[in-house]
Amino acid sequence: MSTPHVVVVMGVAGTGKTTIGPLLAARLGVPYAEGDDFHPQANIAKMSAGVPLDDDDRWPWLDAIGTWAHERAGLGGVVSCSALKRSYRDRLRAEAPGVVFVHLSGDRALIEDRMAHRQGHFMPTALLDSQFATLQPLQADEAGVAVDVTGSPEEITARAVEALSGIPGSAA
Repeated sequence: MSTPHVVVVMGVAGTGKTTIGPLLAARLGVPYAEGDDFHPQANIAKMSAGVPLDDDDRWPWLDAIGTWAHERAGLGGVVSCSALKRSYRDRLRAEAPGVVFVHLSGDRALIEDRMAHRQGHFMPTALLDSQFATLQPLQADEAGVAVDVTGSPEEITARAVEALSGIPGSAA
């Protein structure tokens, strides 16, 4: 029997991390954690004001997510986290070496349109350019898969489950 991975659902704002994460967790039969819940209030205030976070803002947030992922090692779990830079993913892996990434990716126009229609989220569409500028896609030596965000949440989740099934040790 394989040990369930802890999956980090990553990508720029608006790709559907908060929608796909819980659906993926349900399909895998593991708990879900919302990455935004790990942000200190100062980070939320900064983003709400349209100010991008810098690395000093992100380190405590990434460490908190990494601690959650470490505690779920061997048990499985899904957590959303933008994890846009390789250094951020390295930081998560330092705390939780077995994490795998599902990079939700797609066309900027589609993502911007989805962001414009969502309600009650602190991340303004104006920060999307900074998100794309910061994004460093998964590299060949990183455990993870890229999943296109076109289609319904159920279709995206099915693609993610299928892609994860190709990762050694996956319970997907």
